[in-house]
Amino acid sequence: MYKLRGHHLFCLLGYRGMGYSEEYVKNMTLLHQTLRVNPETLIELVDGPDQLCEKFPNTGKYHCQEENIYIRDAAILEKIGLRIGQILSWAEIESCIRNSVVPTDIQTVCETCSWRSYGVCEEGIREIHEGKGLRKVQ
Repeated sequence: MYKLRGHHLFCLLGYRGMGYSEEYVKNMTLLHQTLRVNPETLIELVDGPDQLCEKFPNTGKYHCQEENIYIRDAAILEKIGLRIGQILSWAEIESCIRNSVVPTDIQTVCETCSWRSYGVCEEGIREIHEGKGLRKVQ
């Protein structure tokens, strides 16, 4: 079982192998591909830093504890109708996203995210709507 915070649910949809450091990318890719291959993998929704934050590099500002990140986590969980403490399979999370989120929602709930400009999260949501699931990271 993995422990994830709210906004990382959307980050996984848009993940394309980019990240903050080599160690972070390796960790994110492992999680992403595990969920892609086995969508029945369980996820516990947590408040605050999670298993992806653990590999955030020590260089520069550690944003995982910033107030705006907690606000984004809460907004995303509310948008998809989930709450902290729930344990669901990744497939169930994808279903909640499919039923509650449209690609343009990224523009508001992720307004302050530096990765938003790449457009990959909207693309990820479109692919969930099309039933494709998470894409293979090359």
